[in-house]
Amino acid sequence: MRAEDNGSTITQFVLLGFSDLPNLQGFLFGVFSIVYVIILIGNSLIIIITSLDAALQKPMYFFLANFSSLEICYVSVTLPRILVNLWTQDRSISWLGCATQMCFFLMLGATECFLLAVMAYDRYVAICNPLHYPLIVNHKMCVQLAVGAWLSGIPVQIGQTCQVFSLPFCGSNQINHFFCDIPPLIKLACGDTSLNEMCVFVVAILFAMIPFLFILGSYVKIISTILKLSSARGRSKAFSTCSSHIIVVLLFFGSATITYLRPKSIHSAGTDKMLSLLYTIVTPMFNPMIYSLRNKDVIAALRRLLLKKNSVMSLIVNALAACHTLIRGTFLISTFPCKKLATSSL
Repeated sequence: MRAEDNGSTITQFVLLGFSDLPNLQGFLFGVFSIVYVIILIGNSLIIIITSLDAALQKPMYFFLANFSSLEICYVSVTLPRILVNLWTQDRSISWLGCATQMCFFLMLGATECFLLAVMAYDRYVAICNPLHYPLIVNHKMCVQLAVGAWLSGIPVQIGQTCQVFSLPFCGSNQINHFFCDIPPLIKLACGDTSLNEMCVFVVAILFAMIPFLFILGSYVKIISTILKLSSARGRSKAFSTCSSHIIVVLLFFGSATITYLRPKSIHSAGTDKMLSLLYTIVTPMFNPMIYSLRNKDVIAALRRLLLKKNSVMSLIVNALAACHTLIRGTFLISTFPCKKLATSSL
């Protein structure tokens, strides 16, 4: 696939990424490698715990397992490519590869917006209507909500990707970002892009602002209900189950909304990269910590899992091996330039 403009053809793009920090390439590779492993291990642990522990067979943890699965997929769209670029210093990406990356990134981003809204609805019913909670949020409803969250954004985001890549790209093919995203790609396009910018704005309202307002409304009702509880212990427990979700919502929606709802004229490459790091890498890394360290049920389930001899040995051995490899690799990479490492390894 290709983009054409007045006889010229763009068959690939160049992701500039962090090329403005040439002396930190090895260090960044080490940091992002550790972050990726933390995301994979942390979210995988949540999936395993919620699947194996009988005490966590509840709707809230069903959605949490879905969310952890989503985070692994979401970060795997961008982070492996960042690592390859840092290691090889080859920052080129094919036209089709760029379109594919952006399409999956947008689809999974839409899924995250909807899934966070579903999790807010689950907490709303559990706290505001506890007697009917088992009837309303039953297994069938959980599956339907999860499937809807995963699939709802696919047609729109495929259409938006096709619209962006149908634009003629002229001049430079260098994307001043670390992955293929809409704002930096629109900057490279020729001619009038006002229609595309309007579509991005409308889609951001539908997929980000509406779920966010729904979540906000749910938590207004939840907080008002909690404050009416006569038991201080009951209020504390209710707040503890919701506070972790609120933190994740603020981190994700705050950074993503600023990125996609700002006018093109005030977009800054540096700011876009920092905001993108927040909702593509930092949030998925902290999610397992936020949900596990602030949740007594998850901590108790993790302890029960670790007390099983077979499980604990395999977990400890695998964790120690991963940490040892990462620490050793980070030290070596930080000491020598990436290009020399890549050359010597061939």
